Amino acid sequence: MNWKVALPMYNVSPRLQREYEAFAASLLAQAEVQEPMTLLPSPELPSLWHREDLLLTQTCGYPYMKSLRDKVSLLATPCFDFDGCEGSDYSSVIVTRTGGQVHALADARGLIAAANDPHSNSGMNVLRHAVSLQANKGRFFGEVKWSGSHAASLRMVRDGEADIAAIDCVTYGYLKEESPESLRGTEVLHYTAQTPGLPLVTAHSVPEKLQRRLRDALLSPGAKLRANMVALHIREFRHVADAEYERILRLEAVALAVGYPSLA
Repeated sequence: MNWKVALPMYNVSPRLQREYEAFAASLLAQAEVQEPMTLLPSPELPSLWHREDLLLTQTCGYPYMKSLRDKVSLLATPCFDFDGCEGSDYSSVIVTRTGGQVHALADARGLIAAANDPHSNSGMNVLRHAVSLQANKGRFFGEVKWSGSHAASLRMVRDGEADIAAIDCVTYGYLKEESPESLRGTEVLHYTAQTPGLPLVTAHSVPEKLQRRLRDALLSPGAKLRANMVALHIREFRHVADAEYERILRLEAVALAVGYPSLA
C-alpha cells in the first residue's frame, strides 16, 4: 500500500505548511512507518477523508460526527495554546468590522454573515448555535455568503462584503502571527461555545498495530516531534473519544429544537 498523508486544515501560510509537513515526517518516523507514503500538499476535500489509503490527516469534528465515523478512526486531538482553546477543546472567534454596527449578536439580525463552509463546525455550526435562540421562523441573517475559507470570511468582513463571521480560534491565532494585516479592520465580538478540536484521523483500513503506533507517538512524543509541536503551538495531544465529539451534535440539536436548521 502506498499510504497518503495530508495535513491541510491550518496551512494559512507557506511557513505553516512546511511546519506541518515537518511534523508529519517526525510523527511517521517515530511511529516507524516503513511502507511507501505520498504527501498530498493540496488534497481535495471531502473526498480525501473517504480514501482507503489514507494514513494520516485532519478533519473537522462536524463532518466526522455526521458522515465519517464509519470511514476513519480517531488518533488524537491537539491541545493548542491559542486564546479560545482549553485542553483539546477549541472555540470560534466571532468577528465584526471595526467601526461597524454590530456590537452584540442581536445587532447582526438582518445583516450579512460570512461562513467558510456549510459543513464546518467552527464557521457554521457554532455560529448557528450562537444565534439560534434569537432566530425567527428559521431566519436570523439577511444573507449568508459561503466564502470557502476562514481567511476569506475575515477578508469579507474587513472589506464590507459581510458584517459578521465565526473564525476557528486556531486559524485566527495563526493568522495573527503569520499575517496580522489580515485582521486589521476587524474586531472580536466574543468567543463561541467550546467543542473538541480538529482530530488527527486515519482510515479504518489502516492496520490496528500501525494505528496504535501513530497514536502512541502522538501521546508520547519524542524530542524531535515535540519540537515540531512547539513550532505549531501544540502543547500536547489527547485521545478524545466519540462521546466527547457528541457535544458538537448537541449544539446542532439546540438549533434544531428552536426551528433553526440552517445558518440563514
